Amino acid sequence: RPRVQLHAQGIVLRDEVPGALIKTKQQQVCRAGEFLVAEIDAKVGGFGVVPEALDGTIVSSHYFLFDLDEAKLERGFLDYFVRTLAFREQVDAQGSTNYAAIRPADVLGYEIPLPPLAEQRRVVARIEELAIQIHEAHTLRQQAGSEMASLESANVDAVLNRVGLTVPLVSLESVAESITDGDHLPPPKADTGVPFLFISHVVRGVVDFTNCKYVPVEYFEALAESRVPRRGDVLYTTVGSYGVPCLVDTDQRFCFQRHVALIRPKLDRVSPRYLLWALRSRAVFNQATSLATGSAQLTVPLRGIRMLSVPLPEMTQQHRIVAELDGLRVEVDVLRRLQAERAVELDALLPAILDRAFKGQL
Repeated sequence: RPRVQLHAQGIVLRDEVPGALIKTKQQQVCRAGEFLVAEIDAKVGGFGVVPEALDGTIVSSHYFLFDLDEAKLERGFLDYFVRTLAFREQVDAQGSTNYAAIRPADVLGYEIPLPPLAEQRRVVARIEELAIQIHEAHTLRQQAGSEMASLESANVDAVLNRVGLTVPLVSLESVAESITDGDHLPPPKADTGVPFLFISHVVRGVVDFTNCKYVPVEYFEALAESRVPRRGDVLYTTVGSYGVPCLVDTDQRFCFQRHVALIRPKLDRVSPRYLLWALRSRAVFNQATSLATGSAQLTVPLRGIRMLSVPLPEMTQQHRIVAELDGLRVEVDVLRRLQAERAVELDALLPAILDRAFKGQL
């Protein structure tokens, strides 16, 4: 069965199921090159031309299929036109304002520029040529992003490995006031109260309260002090995307699930930011992997986290290392912002190209 992606992003495979399991009585067979419109989702871009790979798939009666007269209309020409703002505006304009669904008669009323077939093919060829270049630019940008991440990781490892040659390795337990995890009991839910965070809220290395859940204030206030994060603590993911440290750099009250560990550093022995960088190193991650348990889903237990070894220079050197690595992070962040800006520009290129193409300017 196919799935019509929203925002005119085309048609992809949804799933493959035995026909006997399909309960809808009426089904339609899709043929490559037909124009497929989702009755309900059309106004949010739920339409597209059926690709060759999905020839013979089936859809319910909540979709409309239209044959193309390929003596007049090149399917690639239609495929690109339906991605334009000019087409989307026609879809939005027709039909009842109180009923979001599109009817077949609405579709047949849409208008399309129709130059001769030879010109349609030329336009399609030119669009595809430019689309390939945009795709290549996206690929290069993604490769550059991966290389930046690898370079940052390599530099962190190089700095900490160099330090590890001249200073002792110590267990995490020896430089922490406490190492604990979130409450193991399912927390009560509340519409408002104190934010309750999951791994997804810390796995990017920063505390993120976006779309968080809440627990009652009474529940939070009953937690042990060692389970209540404070500025300067380090959170550490233990399941799934395990081994990701996150510095608590906020005074916002919050608590977290059991699959996140809380490391409270002894401030007279270790700088929180130095500890953050040490836990980001490949050497420590490899230790965590070797100590992980479980087959279906690897978990780093608290006893394993307490055993993790980190190099421990004196405090002045810790501050110098933090300054060096923080400076590197600033440079990488600048490059990432530039990469993100380029991505936005690249995403805007194809719509601009399509707009010009169907105005006869390509």
